[in-house]
Amino acid sequence: MKELKEYLEKLPKPDGMSRAEIVDLLLREEYGYLPLPPFSVRAQEESRDERFCAGKAVLIKLHLICETAYGEFSFPVYYTRPTKKEQPVPCFIHINFRDLVPDKYQPSEEIVDAGYAMLSFGYKDVTSDDGDFTNGLAGLVYPDGKRSDTQCGKIGLWAWAAMRVMDYALTLPELDHGRICVAGHSRLGKTALLAGALDERFYCAFSNDSGCSGAALSREKGGETIQKINEVVPYWFCENYTKYGDNEQKMPFDQHFLLAANTPHRVYVASAVEDLWSDPEKEYLSCVAASDYFKEQGLTGFVHPDRLPAAGDYFGEGDIGYHLRAGVHYFSREDWQYYVKYLNASFIA
Repeated sequence: MKELKEYLEKLPKPDGMSRAEIVDLLLREEYGYLPLPPFSVRAQEESRDERFCAGKAVLIKLHLICETAYGEFSFPVYYTRPTKKEQPVPCFIHINFRDLVPDKYQPSEEIVDAGYAMLSFGYKDVTSDDGDFTNGLAGLVYPDGKRSDTQCGKIGLWAWAAMRVMDYALTLPELDHGRICVAGHSRLGKTALLAGALDERFYCAFSNDSGCSGAALSREKGGETIQKINEVVPYWFCENYTKYGDNEQKMPFDQHFLLAANTPHRVYVASAVEDLWSDPEKEYLSCVAASDYFKEQGLTGFVHPDRLPAAGDYFGEGDIGYHLRAGVHYFSREDWQYYVKYLNASFIA
């Protein structure tokens, strides 16, 4: 671990910075500043299935309507709530790739059986995953399809939507408002971490295989790099971020700042052994690097052994959680099981 400790020592540190200062740095240099919050959020019910999951849950399709300074914006949200559990229940807000319930990334029945509700939405229902800034929320915020160097890209817009779902969740008395978490996989894992950094109301932000420009440290990263990600999907970030391609050493931050910005609530990073594009080692080391900042804030930080993780390792004792599973880039039932395990333990800690 000597080389790893030397690597960690060379990283920029958020020590002494306020959370607001860290967030501002990340927005200005990487993700871009988000649109203003809406004046109001309300839901319109479209359909209801009272016998979902063999009668153990109700599934409601909603349209979330946001009144904003830019005009009215709405998008569909799916609400899965267990009916056989004592209320109020904890809840996941899942930023998903599809609007399917259940979905290969959202094992609804297992989550219901564990006693959790789920509010989920398909990210493309917010705005498209491409360089077109004239549709959906992007078209409302950027009516000419153009943005400044520090205005947010698509990740920021998806994170904005996740926070609007949180607005709505807090109106539901059957949910435990102190135990609402945000979760996402891959690019949506990046989105979940950003939403968690921007919104203290979340209990925990779960990042599944978020990799480059998500949980993974950028310096000396294997697989996807800042240069590569900006060559393919520059529209995820603010235009300022392009200056760090093949120039990571000049960054006044690294991705452990994003984990640190999730204080005062918890954050959890999940990796997969064969997901080399994401670089599980750098995802793990980001947790290690963020731990001191958590401790500065009076939190537990990251409790881990003095070694790199192996497949099957789960470190869930701290306010930063982590697991490394076998397999490839995927949001699996195993990942969800670890998340529930971590939350259940934290609720009684």
